[in-house]
Amino acid sequence: MDKLAYTALSAMQSQAVVRAAITNELANVSTVGFKKSFQIASAAVKIEGPGFETRFQPGLQINDIINLTPGTPMSTGRPLDVAMNDQTVLAVQTNQGDIAFTRRGDLKVSPTGVLENAEGELVMGEGGAITVPTGNLITVSPDGTVFAQVPTDPEAAAIAIGQLMLRDASETQLVRRPDGLFEPRAEAFKGQDFPTGPKPVSVSPGMLEGSNVNPVATMVKMLDFSRQFEMQLKLVKETQSIDEAGSTMMRLP
Repeated sequence: MDKLAYTALSAMQSQAVVRAAITNELANVSTVGFKKSFQIASAAVKIEGPGFETRFQPGLQINDIINLTPGTPMSTGRPLDVAMNDQTVLAVQTNQGDIAFTRRGDLKVSPTGVLENAEGELVMGEGGAITVPTGNLITVSPDGTVFAQVPTDPEAAAIAIGQLMLRDASETQLVRRPDGLFEPRAEAFKGQDFPTGPKPVSVSPGMLEGSNVNPVATMVKMLDFSRQFEMQLKLVKETQSIDEAGSTMMRLP
C-alpha cells in the first residue's frame, strides 16, 4: 500500500506544476503581447538506485518553448503602438544590459528622450537605443522605421531617426526568461541577438496584440486538473483506510 500512496503523491506533486503554469496563463489573459509557452506531458520516470529495474514513478516532461501564435489584434490609433506580425519579435535591453525579445509593442518616449515600452524596457534599434528629438511627432512605419516630424511644420518631410531591431523567430526557438522576456534557446545566443529567419519582419502601426491565451480553454483545463487532484487525494485516503483495515485484521485476539 505504501507504493500506491507514494505513486499517488508523486502524481499530485507533478500536477502542482501544471496548475501553476495554467494559473500563470489565466493571470496574463489581458497582458499585451503575452505568449503561452508551457507544454507539459506526463511520463513514467525510472527510479535510479538500488531496487528492482521495474520501479517507475510519474513525472513531467516540460517544454518551455514560446508559442508565437498571434493573439487578438486591438486597434488603438496611437502612433507609437505597434503589433508584431507573423513571428516577428522586438529586441529590448534588460536591466543587466543583455538583449532580450518581446512581443509587447506599447512604445513611448522616456523622460530621458529614448524609446521604451510601457514596462520601461529600453527598445533597441539596429544601431543601439533610439533617441527621439524633443517635441517631435513620432510614427513607426510597417517595416519598423521610426520617423520624427516637427509639429509646427506639417509640410516638412518626416525624418528617419532609427530602425527597430526586429527579428523573425520562425526558425529560432525562444524560451522565457525569469523577467518574462524571451531569449533564444541555444546557449550561443542567450542574452544577445540571433540571426533573423527567412520571413520578412513587419509591424502593424496603431495596433496592439493581445494575449494568445484562450481563457475558456484554459479554464476548462484548470477544472480538469482540479478533478484529477481530487481523485489522487481520494486515492491516498482510500489507501490509508485499506491499510488500517488490514492492520486490524492482523492483530491477535
